[in-house]
Amino acid sequence: MQEGARYTKRLEFDDSNLAGELFGPHNQNLARISDQSGVTIDSRGATLTMTSDSEEKVNAAAKLMAQLYGLIKSGRDVSAQDIDLGWRIVAKGGEAIDDIFGDVALAVSPKRKIHAKSANQKSYLAAMRESDLVFGVGPAGTGKTYLAVAMAVAAINERRVKRLILTRPAVEAGEKLGFLPGDLAEKINPYLRPLYDALHDMLDFGKVQDMLETGRIEIAPLAFMRGRTLNDAFIILDEAQNTTPEQMKMFLTRLGFHSKAVVTGDVTQIDLPGHAPSGLINARKVLAGIPGIAFIDFSKEDVIRHPLVGRIVQAYENFSAPDAAADR
Repeated sequence: MQEGARYTKRLEFDDSNLAGELFGPHNQNLARISDQSGVTIDSRGATLTMTSDSEEKVNAAAKLMAQLYGLIKSGRDVSAQDIDLGWRIVAKGGEAIDDIFGDVALAVSPKRKIHAKSANQKSYLAAMRESDLVFGVGPAGTGKTYLAVAMAVAAINERRVKRLILTRPAVEAGEKLGFLPGDLAEKINPYLRPLYDALHDMLDFGKVQDMLETGRIEIAPLAFMRGRTLNDAFIILDEAQNTTPEQMKMFLTRLGFHSKAVVTGDVTQIDLPGHAPSGLINARKVLAGIPGIAFIDFSKEDVIRHPLVGRIVQAYENFSAPDAAADR
């Protein structure tokens, strides 16, 4: 209904208790959606009234509210992050958010599931299910490594593979391991810490330690992969932009029977010394069009860390643009 230059839409929900969960404590969720959309939202009981000078925004806000309510009715909690991501999807006319959020990579517990939070993440999960070799390429915070680890944990839990092998280059930002104190294991450990962090976020600490001790999970630097054939394994190569073409070829040819490999990296963060060519960039050229291999590209729109991370990524992209570079 149009009121002069203003557009108004009303939604009435069939369960006042669930509507209260949707609105949030002291209507915090409504305030967040209002801030995101620019739509004024008023509540009375289980009824919402949305008003804006843009019919498109009113319709998008109403669509988001209805879809979030559907998630709550299905038994899922809705977080502030879900609201932000949901608005981003709906505002662009994307898929229904329950189609995206409903794609589960790993059920950590009955109440906690690791799931897709963007269309590209949904495509990434589908690619990991369907292809034996998947490349996930994009900026920090887009869930490339985290979702790959989740899929790997699910695969071993379901006995589709016997072990997880997580690896990454042990030399970054031009630094050599030799300058670090301690033995080889102590020198390598800081470079592998992000992989441990992801595992500990999904599994109890004791279970991770048990799986490491029994060899069901192996975390090692890329150099340790040479000469091996990895059967019945889910293998993840992280920070792949910092491999050379020779290292990338070595890794990819380790793939054995009944195994899957996921390669993740950000080609804007290459730290190879002496401007050496990146194996990740080279692999895309060499492997383009080969059946059984999928490339999924992420962008700043897929960043799901703290909202500030997305703005930081955008700021650096703007600063690196040709016009900005000319002003420096």
